[in-house]
Amino acid sequence: MSTFVLGFQEMEKTQLLLVGGKGLNLGKLSKIEGIQVPEGFCVTTVGYQKAIEQNEAYHALLDRLTMLKVDDRDQIGEISRKIRQIILEVEIPSDVVEAVTRYLSRFGEEHAYAVRSSATAEDLPHASFAGQQDTYLNIIGIDAILQHISKCWASLFTDRAVIYRMQNGFDHSQVYLSVIVQRMVFPQASGILFTADPITGNRKLLSIDASFGLGEALVSGLVSADVYKVRDEQIVDKRIATKKIAIYGRQEGGTETRQLNPDQQKTQTLTDDQILQLARIGRQIEAHFGQPQDIEWCLADDTLYIVQSRPITTLYPLPEANDQENHVYVSVGHQQMMTDPFKPLGISVWVLTGASPMFKTAGGRLFVDITKGLASTTGRQNLLGVLGHSDPLIKDALITIIERGDYIKLDPNDQSEPGPVKSHIGMSATDILAEAGSDPAIIANLIKSSETSLSALKQNLQTKSGLDVFDCILEDMQQRRQRASDLKNLNVIMAAMHASAWINEKMDDWLGEKNVADTLSLSVPNNVTSEMGMELLDVADVIRPYPEIIEFLEQVKDDSFLDELVQFEGGQQVRDAIAAFLDKYGMRCAGEIDITRTRWSEKPSILVPMILSNIKNLEPGASKRKFEQGRQEALEKEEDLLARLKQLPDGEQKAEETKQMIDLIRNFSGYREYPKYDIVSRYFIYKQALLKEAERLVQAGVLYEKEDIYYLAFEELQEVVRTNKLDYQIISKRKDEYKLYEKLTPPRVITSDGEIITGQYKRENIPAGAIAGLAVSSGVIEGRARVILNMEEADLEDGDILVTAFTDPSWTPLFLSIKGLVTEVGGLMTHGAVIAREYGLPAVVGVENATKLIKDGQRIRVHGTEGYIELL
Repeated sequence: MSTFVLGFQEMEKTQLLLVGGKGLNLGKLSKIEGIQVPEGFCVTTVGYQKAIEQNEAYHALLDRLTMLKVDDRDQIGEISRKIRQIILEVEIPSDVVEAVTRYLSRFGEEHAYAVRSSATAEDLPHASFAGQQDTYLNIIGIDAILQHISKCWASLFTDRAVIYRMQNGFDHSQVYLSVIVQRMVFPQASGILFTADPITGNRKLLSIDASFGLGEALVSGLVSADVYKVRDEQIVDKRIATKKIAIYGRQEGGTETRQLNPDQQKTQTLTDDQILQLARIGRQIEAHFGQPQDIEWCLADDTLYIVQSRPITTLYPLPEANDQENHVYVSVGHQQMMTDPFKPLGISVWVLTGASPMFKTAGGRLFVDITKGLASTTGRQNLLGVLGHSDPLIKDALITIIERGDYIKLDPNDQSEPGPVKSHIGMSATDILAEAGSDPAIIANLIKSSETSLSALKQNLQTKSGLDVFDCILEDMQQRRQRASDLKNLNVIMAAMHASAWINEKMDDWLGEKNVADTLSLSVPNNVTSEMGMELLDVADVIRPYPEIIEFLEQVKDDSFLDELVQFEGGQQVRDAIAAFLDKYGMRCAGEIDITRTRWSEKPSILVPMILSNIKNLEPGASKRKFEQGRQEALEKEEDLLARLKQLPDGEQKAEETKQMIDLIRNFSGYREYPKYDIVSRYFIYKQALLKEAERLVQAGVLYEKEDIYYLAFEELQEVVRTNKLDYQIISKRKDEYKLYEKLTPPRVITSDGEIITGQYKRENIPAGAIAGLAVSSGVIEGRARVILNMEEADLEDGDILVTAFTDPSWTPLFLSIKGLVTEVGGLMTHGAVIAREYGLPAVVGVENATKLIKDGQRIRVHGTEGYIELL
């Protein structure tokens, strides 16, 4: 058997590096009983390597290409073109020519063939590179086929293929090309079959695109296709397109485009029987490969042929279920303002912290299984009330599921009666006061209790090693859960939320004024997150008098800068100021609920751009001035409201109740941010102790790098510490998985069928062309949009409007330089909303695809009261 050419039947499943992803899949398909695959062979990567291995010009250009970045488009284009030309001109090795000639004589040299590229980085189980290299149809004769083999080899270096490899981390020098030569069939119809619906992700809904002639017209977008949907061997939807043209192969070679007659244009491409037969074939192929497939098919002489199958890599993974029943999962990340993937240690620590049996993982994210709640009347009402308050898009998605009726059925034994959802609606001022009392000292006591516990934890863990570290952390997690569920703690937070809602409702009703609580929430005490932003301003003021230090910080590239500061005038003072800030807030970072994320204390250079932004955009003394300005504005609003209320019927009582609610807002709402501060403080203490154990494992030769523990669950790491043994394949596999998860967009709501249910804002009060979201902080502001996905890359000017996917407390210092906020994720009480209200920034959150719909630098107008954004 030749190493230069392999027939489909000759391929082994381990030969990816010889025949590429597409070729390997064809080999597997050809061995499935009952699946018709047009016969053919692959020119292996050995032939390609032999053709170019001695070409010095090729290797020199490849070295230059490897040095480039994705943004170097002009140079990429120039070097890629030169490499393609070299490959086209290189002589095909005689061994390859001989082998191709031999296989063609076996299959029939007179027949027409499709010549397709198959790269070793293409159509893999985890990454589909479909369409990155070239395909040629209806090629006849040995000379023409050899010529097109060279063209396929050259297509490994099309601009789009080169850029795609760069974006996906593939080394150009390690990617080779095999060429598929496959007998052409001349189809009456062809198309694509998805064994999972590509729009919704539903694994049970199969989707077929079909048009007349070759699939080329469909793939290139020249025609609209019929679309058929099949579920459980039943056609559930058919959309018949108007198909004006079709591409057909010519017997003498090449293709031609034909106009279809009017009668044929609106004819159903496949009969119902053919649709169901194709669906069965699709399910058979899916079962063979063990995952949903994207399948190219064609119909010739009433026989269905499969010409390609590749994995669908864009589907969001399913949370694991322990049964075959229907389930509904809601994203935790959208509630926690963290939609990035967690590493395994991060997920396991968060789950242990919350200890909820309803937590499920998928795609590196956490979900909550709410199926049980949806099976009862009161459960549905509570879910819609709670989740609807925090994220209207989740609420609308759940309503869609409920309205289907049969997906999650009501438990026939459910005896619950619909009743009022526990919320602020209908709660009197007396009810809300009874919830938590009105003594501000409660907050000081809660904070003191947390600080004492943190100090004891730190001291305790410093004396522990080995398995004792894990026991100590688990014990602390249990104690923290008990404190978090303490009614005193919960009631303080709920009382502030209910008081804000009560104020907004009553002031709108009594005085016709909306969102009054936003102004009353300005500069509240005890908000550890906004205090952090103000204290970083104070650090900027320490640095401000020293231009030499500012110039030095503008050049900072690594984290040794703190020690280098002392060489400058004022350097020790600046170093002390930054160190004091890190001592108090160094446990924070972007994505901080994942314990594996790099903290500010671990990488202080993260803070430098924010400090420089504060120096550039704000005047000295801004922290105290801004806080006092907000406090005065809230005080003036309070006096104004009380004075106006006293003029109304029953005015004294209304004013008294309102004053009580204002006091709750002022005294209690700042505490809303403290529980997360407590959690991330503990996480940093846990992390330092676990990394200390990791260092021991590195010294013992069990780990290569201490950070590799991030790819183990807490319990797995505990076992590694116990046994001093680790299968490193687990680490490697999970690192690869994490890279894939980073590319996925997590859904707010997903079912156990894989269907992503997307909610919508059903709003009629916004202008045409405006983008809808959730109003969380009132006011209207116009300015330049800065679309920023990574806080470290923020380059803000005074007056900019921040547009990002989500914000957590680590983003707070940036809020001091902006005038408005737009995020893709968030609710009324999530971080961005709370801080925006406290700083008086108009804000709209929960804006689907905001970072794609709004361009960086574009002027926009944010309507924080009504909840929409205008593009100007």
